[in-house]
Amino acid sequence: MKKILKYKFKNITSNIIIESNYISKYLNNLSKKNTKIFCIVDLKVKYVVKNIINKKNFEFIFLNSNENIKNINSYYKICEKLLSKNIDRNSIIIVIGGGTIGDLGGFIASTILRGIDFILIPTTLLSQVDSSIGGKNGINSVYGKNLIGTFNHPKEVIIDTNVLKTLPLREIKSGYAEILKHSLIKDRKFFEWLEKNYIKLFNLDDKVLRTAIEKSILIKLWFVKKDIYEKLIDDNSRAMLNFGHTFGHSLETYYKYNKRINHGEAISIGMIIEGYISNKLGFLTNKNFDKILNHFKNAKLRTTDKNINNKAVLNIILKDKKNLNGKFNIILLKNIGKSFFARNLNFNKIKNIVEKI
Repeated sequence: MKKILKYKFKNITSNIIIESNYISKYLNNLSKKNTKIFCIVDLKVKYVVKNIINKKNFEFIFLNSNENIKNINSYYKICEKLLSKNIDRNSIIIVIGGGTIGDLGGFIASTILRGIDFILIPTTLLSQVDSSIGGKNGINSVYGKNLIGTFNHPKEVIIDTNVLKTLPLREIKSGYAEILKHSLIKDRKFFEWLEKNYIKLFNLDDKVLRTAIEKSILIKLWFVKKDIYEKLIDDNSRAMLNFGHTFGHSLETYYKYNKRINHGEAISIGMIIEGYISNKLGFLTNKNFDKILNHFKNAKLRTTDKNINNKAVLNIILKDKKNLNGKFNIILLKNIGKSFFARNLNFNKIKNIVEKI
């Protein structure tokens, strides 16, 4: 059964549609509209557009997507290509693929012609529960991940669980890390449900998948609505969604976004490190930290990396967007299901804790 989640922010309305075997039907319906539609598609999922490839009002740009395409050169080339094909302000951009192409495509849509409507069709579990929700778009800098970008919400997000069947387990686990993160920052009962159901999720049980995806999205939306532009207002800030990302993003940047570590693996490591810091600073009990660590181990998620104490990694952390006025800030846990924004911490103290992991 099709599930539609609606969210509104001021003058912005977006629909999130969760359904199986829905992409072809959705695109065919769009092909009947009298408007130009530009699809930016990851080559790995080219098969999802095979039925509309010859539709007159569709134009396609296919990309070999990976984190390294999220740069200013790719942005410029695609914008120029769209402009050469006479894109106008009534056109629609549809971005089909994982989080990387979604971030890039959303950034293009929010800036070309000063912004046009766009639709996201995320095709990885990670992008379905995380990057496609909340309106963040952007590209990377040599100084770090997602440092150039916008806040601009898609008109619709189409989440088709059937496309996940083509993914390797490593990619499913990458998405599962973000689902876990949502439970850890907001909902202990959800975390305990995941402890019981993670194997079914890994086996792509559709009922379990849809439940986990919907619950995860609702948690993310709760934080986004409280703090649309990540102003770091209080412990309800959408910055809570960055739990695990301070150390996780630094590892991704250090490895130059190569295949040695994917986003979910980096965030898994980051969550364990930041949970450990929470524990050693006296915020998270030994019992709760052990419960978190045991589940990560049971699910065979990554929990450490040999370079976490590398000076280059630590220097990248100091450029994190949550740091303000030269002060180190990070998301920590008080409990499973309760996160908070730890401000003005002594970075040397944090380094000493991490060195003991």
